[in-house]
Amino acid sequence: MNQILVTEKLYVTPELKRKKKMYKVQFFISVFLICLLSSYYIYAEYDRNKSEEVSQTLLSEIQTGEDDTTKQSTKNDAIIIVLNEEEAEEAEDSSISTNEIINNTTVDGVTYTTEAIISIPKIGITYPVLSETSDELLEISVNRYWPEPSKLKPNEVGNYCIVGHNYRNGKMFGRLNELVNGDIVTLKDMTGRTLQYEVYDRYVVEPDDTSCTTQHTNGRKELTLITCTNYGTQRLVVKCKEV
Repeated sequence: MNQILVTEKLYVTPELKRKKKMYKVQFFISVFLICLLSSYYIYAEYDRNKSEEVSQTLLSEIQTGEDDTTKQSTKNDAIIIVLNEEEAEEAEDSSISTNEIINNTTVDGVTYTTEAIISIPKIGITYPVLSETSDELLEISVNRYWPEPSKLKPNEVGNYCIVGHNYRNGKMFGRLNELVNGDIVTLKDMTGRTLQYEVYDRYVVEPDDTSCTTQHTNGRKELTLITCTNYGTQRLVVKCKEV
């Protein structure tokens, strides 16, 4: 019996060529975007870790200065932050008296001080509280948000407000959402006084809602902790009162 073998011939049409080319382009674009996003994530994580190092170095300097009480005076009990590398190098070359801690200025010529240390045992963080709020300072540590330093010192009667970044890796105020009523927050001012505050409320507000900063506390000492939430579209507010 004669057998006729029929082979199916594949015809490459212009339309098929166009689709194959399109798939290749889409594939390379996808690979490029994945690499780009991965690089951004790695850089962002590196940047956060460097900021954390600066904050913890600052904290270590404060604690070292507190331990060596013979080298401190009550007039110079604040740590000053340098945001400019050139100024930092100049500061290293200058002599510092034994009655001073670090005394440098920021890149914009304004002096920023560390005026307290906040600790939240439940989420395992301890940070210096910088005296003012700016984008640059928020990269370093948590900041005083309100009121102005001339109107209220840490651990005084009133509402001392602190703001910090909400980092996904848990740094700064990244785990603030885990706090519940009854949790303890401690605030140590630069005189060495440490007070405990208890969480009594938490809620979310719109970015333009600043009612949480009110100074009407009925004679109590309060802390208000603020960070971003819902992908930066809103603010998480945690209210605390002195125990």
